[in-house]
Amino acid sequence: MAIERFGSVDGEDVLQITLAGPDGVEMRVLTWGAVIRDLVVPTGNGPQRVLLGLNSIEDYIAHSPYFGAVVGRHANRIGGARFTLNDETYKLDANEGPNQLHGGSRGFGTRLWSLVEHSESSVTLSLVSEDGDMGYPGRLIATCTYTLLPLATVRIELTAITDRPTPVNLTTHGYFNLDGSADILSHQLMIAADYITPTHPDLIPTGEIRPVADTAYDFTSLRPVGAELINDDTLYDTNYVLRGSYGVLRQAAVLKSPGNGLNMELWTTEPGVQFYAGHLINMPVSGLNGAQYGRHAGLCLEPQRFPDSPNIAHFPSSILEPGQVSKQVSELRFSI
Repeated sequence: MAIERFGSVDGEDVLQITLAGPDGVEMRVLTWGAVIRDLVVPTGNGPQRVLLGLNSIEDYIAHSPYFGAVVGRHANRIGGARFTLNDETYKLDANEGPNQLHGGSRGFGTRLWSLVEHSESSVTLSLVSEDGDMGYPGRLIATCTYTLLPLATVRIELTAITDRPTPVNLTTHGYFNLDGSADILSHQLMIAADYITPTHPDLIPTGEIRPVADTAYDFTSLRPVGAELINDDTLYDTNYVLRGSYGVLRQAAVLKSPGNGLNMELWTTEPGVQFYAGHLINMPVSGLNGAQYGRHAGLCLEPQRFPDSPNIAHFPSSILEPGQVSKQVSELRFSI
């Protein structure tokens, strides 16, 4: 485990913490955005980088589309950048047209977190979001713990407490590429979900819960990500309704590279996962080891509560009450 200065933001140091796992997994975490900057796992042909990352804090601030960040207070989108709770309407910071994305223009993924504790294979970061931050009610304290476990597993635990009722939806926003190829269209994907929450063109959910059977959104068995991406008729940036019980750690997705045989299983306690195939990636600066990140260079699998859930009553609730603890646990399990 090593800690080094990665740069500074507003006169405060950004730290990089390097973790080493028992099976040769190595991960680098920034205190800015709680970003996983780099993740390398062992394979039969040597170490393999599996996440997209950037080379400087300046590049992250200027260009990052939430590469590896923890986003919140409410990840994904809230329609009209407003919601009503206990008969009071809250107007949020709008940063995607009239809507809010990933907690606003100064959401958690673009803030400095505090280093709480660390060991050779684990690190805990925290962030305080004051009452009124980006329009949200209540003082919120969020924590993020990354732990490297045996069997090439990355465990991610996100928690939050509040002093007033408030929406909370924290998630991790890593962009995965399991073999370093130019794009992930040949990667094979399975998502353990029979339904999605379709959206309007602005990606705000309609409120419908729609079956994936016989559609381009059906990933109930492993198939190439790019199989339906013909002439851009299908663009994946979609919330999938996971099978099983909310709050129970269960398999949500499997991603496999046919190039090197590397598998990644995503397990989570969350009710949904956002699958984004990276069609908007167009990075003007080089990534790690000089990599060029273009369209579909990586894909996201974001465990989450449903987008716009504060405004759609039949979606699982994202409201956290005083005295409760919001807790999300996810695991990335790698194997050959």
